Amino acid sequence: MLDFLRPATPIERMSDDKIPSNYKKYRLQVFVSIFIGYAAYYFIRKNFNMAAPYLIETYGYSKAQIGFVGSALGFAYGISKFVMGNVSDRCNPRYFLSVGLILAAIANIMLGFASSVPLLFVMMLLNGWFQGMGWPPCGRTLAHWFSPKERGTWMAVWNVAHNVGAAMVPTIALAGYTLFATWRGMFYFPALISIGIALFVIVFLRDTPQSVGLPPIEEYRNDYPEIQIDPKDMERELSGREILLNYVLNNKYIWYIAIANIFVYLVRYGLLDWIPVYLKEVKGFNIKEAGVTFALYEWAAIPGTIVVGWLSDKVFHGRRAPMAIICMIGVMVAVFLYWKSENMSAINIAIAFAGALIYGPVMLIGVAALDYVPKKAAGTAAGLTGLFGYVGGSVAASFIIGIIVDKFSWNGAFFLIIASCLLTIIFLIPTWNLSKQKPASV
Repeated sequence: MLDFLRPATPIERMSDDKIPSNYKKYRLQVFVSIFIGYAAYYFIRKNFNMAAPYLIETYGYSKAQIGFVGSALGFAYGISKFVMGNVSDRCNPRYFLSVGLILAAIANIMLGFASSVPLLFVMMLLNGWFQGMGWPPCGRTLAHWFSPKERGTWMAVWNVAHNVGAAMVPTIALAGYTLFATWRGMFYFPALISIGIALFVIVFLRDTPQSVGLPPIEEYRNDYPEIQIDPKDMERELSGREILLNYVLNNKYIWYIAIANIFVYLVRYGLLDWIPVYLKEVKGFNIKEAGVTFALYEWAAIPGTIVVGWLSDKVFHGRRAPMAIICMIGVMVAVFLYWKSENMSAINIAIAFAGALIYGPVMLIGVAALDYVPKKAAGTAAGLTGLFGYVGGSVAASFIIGIIVDKFSWNGAFFLIIASCLLTIIFLIPTWNLSKQKPASV
């Protein structure tokens, strides 16, 4: 491993009178860094969907071809999130997060020069692989700086970073179109902004509290996890083998939420990725109107995700499944209304409700992955759920839905999305009371 990527070395602890003020300062500093840094990943992840109608018009690509190219990102990202999750548990997030963002931006710039389906696929594959370097270091940072009883709320606030990032995509992409006088600017401009943000993260993000002279967060807040974990493993840097075999792969609850995540992501991206094409072709929206709906899906998720995270902490006392299941029931209703509505306002309201609710389960599964393992294994656990969500759900949302629409119309796509809501609920039920239990398999 490159030396600059290794975890920061703990330094001598500062005096007790300085700890509260410095903890407050550094927590805000690292939180803002991972929030802005992760939002930037979405500038260069979801801009392809804004460019998709132009690729169809310019080159005559079918929706199956567009879905095939889009699936490359989900496939590569899912595998990378798992692999990089394991690597990131042994890396300094300050540099790991930034390097991934810069490399993804370079791949995005190359997308602007691509014109054939195979080349677009390869560039999206590379973009997806580097995108996998985003979530795991953020998960590691949250696990080290925020204790178990507050993590659901802080995770909910951080989780809206990708909503902010994705919601800004239409504005940034259209600005790139204007600045570069071509739709290819939808790739160039977001990439340049992301490189600038990567430099910001390098300057301000820090690794662990111990690396700046502070005590571990559990000690500082007197808040220790309920899950049975060897006390020696709380702060010790674990090997990749220990993380995988002792705390992730043999944990049945991680497997339940990982499988549920397949269907959550199929719903999430089955709606989001096809908004511009569906609304333009079926509902008669122009690209700006479709961009507004695309943004609404993400902006509505911000209050929805925060409220859901708070409720899971305060009302359900750290139980993530109940709120996730409630959200999926609401998503089914919103999807049906989005499908059947013809009025622009009704469509926008339905997609806003879907966005407000679907990101609750997305976030809660991520929190659960952190809850169920030691913090030194947080990136790997999150990576496994991401692997299932992206390789299974996101790829299906892009490629399989594209094929279904070409062969069976959009009705078939909506049947698949609603069925996925039901399957999510089925796989979350076994974890309903998990926070009140101490899994024997862990």
